[in-house]
Amino acid sequence: MNFNSLVDQAIDNTIHTSVPLFGPELVICVTIFVLLAARVLPLVEKIDAFYLALIGVFVALCIPFGGQPWRMLVSPDEFARVEIFSGMLIYDGFTVFIRGILLVFAILLMLLVRLSKVFDRRDGTDTYTLLLGATLGLSLMASANHLLMIFLAVEMASVPSYVLAGMRKDRRVSSEAALKYSIYGAGTAGIMLYGISLVAGIANTLHLPTMATRLATMWPELSVEQTYVLALGGLMIMIGLAFKLSAVPFHFWCPDVFEGGSAEVNAFLSVASKAAALALLVRVVIGVGVIPSTADHSTVTLANLPPAVETTFLNVSDEQPGEPGNGIRDNASGPSRAGQAGLKNFMGLLIAVIAAVTCTFGNLAAYGQRNINRLLAYSTIAHAGYMMMAIPPVVAMASQNMDGAEKAVAALAMYMAIYLFMNLGAFSIVAILRDQLGSEEIADYAGLIRRSPGIAICFAVILFSLVGLPPLAGFIGKFAIFAALVDGWKVSGQGYLMALLIVGGINTAVSLFYYLRVAKVMTIDPEPENRHSSEGSLVSRVQFGYVLLVTVPIVFFFFQWDWLSRLARAATTHLLS
Repeated sequence: MNFNSLVDQAIDNTIHTSVPLFGPELVICVTIFVLLAARVLPLVEKIDAFYLALIGVFVALCIPFGGQPWRMLVSPDEFARVEIFSGMLIYDGFTVFIRGILLVFAILLMLLVRLSKVFDRRDGTDTYTLLLGATLGLSLMASANHLLMIFLAVEMASVPSYVLAGMRKDRRVSSEAALKYSIYGAGTAGIMLYGISLVAGIANTLHLPTMATRLATMWPELSVEQTYVLALGGLMIMIGLAFKLSAVPFHFWCPDVFEGGSAEVNAFLSVASKAAALALLVRVVIGVGVIPSTADHSTVTLANLPPAVETTFLNVSDEQPGEPGNGIRDNASGPSRAGQAGLKNFMGLLIAVIAAVTCTFGNLAAYGQRNINRLLAYSTIAHAGYMMMAIPPVVAMASQNMDGAEKAVAALAMYMAIYLFMNLGAFSIVAILRDQLGSEEIADYAGLIRRSPGIAICFAVILFSLVGLPPLAGFIGKFAIFAALVDGWKVSGQGYLMALLIVGGINTAVSLFYYLRVAKVMTIDPEPENRHSSEGSLVSRVQFGYVLLVTVPIVFFFFQWDWLSRLARAATTHLLS
């Protein structure tokens, strides 16, 4: 095959396969361009940026592009995952699910920004542009299949987030928060990039499925020095992901940024960034620790799409013998399986330790907080730990029970969908009360139920769901993750999974006290004397309607959890095959 043929195949693959599946991201790109043009073109400038951004995200969410995307979640067995853009990105049900979470969240967040009016019309244009830019980066994170794309996607999501953290120009602490965030982010980006170079130097590839095969084959023959270099590179990459997750000990930016930034931006950082970072962590763990089947992913296409180009430089089919379709190589050679086991044990234990420490620290640090934003910041850290607990069972079960491993990822996906409404609801109430009370101190919420009983009840429901109490959706999410830990322990016999389950249960009980303290202040404590005694609710009907909109799913998903579970399970079908 000559060079011209390769170029023609690459162009054909890009136009007929990659671009159609990349449609929602392209719509977001066009929307960003229109928002930027609105600043300089008089005709477009007259249109409110809110409506331009809202229409763009809605089109990206609903546009069918042949009807393929959402049908992958309805009939997952009819479709196979496909690599696009020469293996840089992977397109499967998990991509569709995470992308859907990000776009739904973007719509709800823009409605909150519009409702709270925290930014004026001019700053609003910048805010929507930055939100869409960050959302685009997060969407790429969720579908990254190449270490270079991982780094680019993380930075594409991070840079707009740095600016968003400092958008409150009327507050000095907002600028300080943005400065701290950007400094931490720049440092971790450099560390992550260096780690990628180390891993690529050992594996001689940046393509994750190829890397899995090569590392498993090379592992028994690596020298001590090479093993140390590989472990160091993996740790450096993990540092970059831990920063996005605000996992301990890379969480220091989170409380200060949440206290200095607006509640609307905090909601974005706590939900969207966490969802994409966790999806990326799943991709890395599966891509590095699971040997792919002999089917070349770059040549697998969705139904009704023309064949993709055979990118021979990314072909992993010749690197591991065995029957196609088995997903995990149960029939792989002895050295490869031994190498894979050593690599997976290292990853599983590392993530389990980080998850346990993150969850414990977040809950303990939340106790002494008096500012609601700082309390929710530490709550976010703790929940990052809870969600990370779903990944060690994936690693432990991958070589023995592929279906169980996919169910563990489905538990994480379900928790992320529930977490969207819990945290968005909490921060939306904080944003609304900030404008009415002029304060973000927990003590100033005293007696809230007497002035705004609806808001107080909704906030209490959200807080109890964050604890994981029935009959609320938070219980379903935590139960699914804890069940995945039990299944992983039964299948693999890894004791650290049972230890992680115990840590998660204890932390759930511990978290009840600081969430309950906020509910107690709102419902039992008397109103402060300096509060205006004017009659009427502190919030408007429209504001309460929005809070109700994001609170109802928290109750609904408890009683209709099976529907959400089936959707999450469909998203993870064939994820490891």
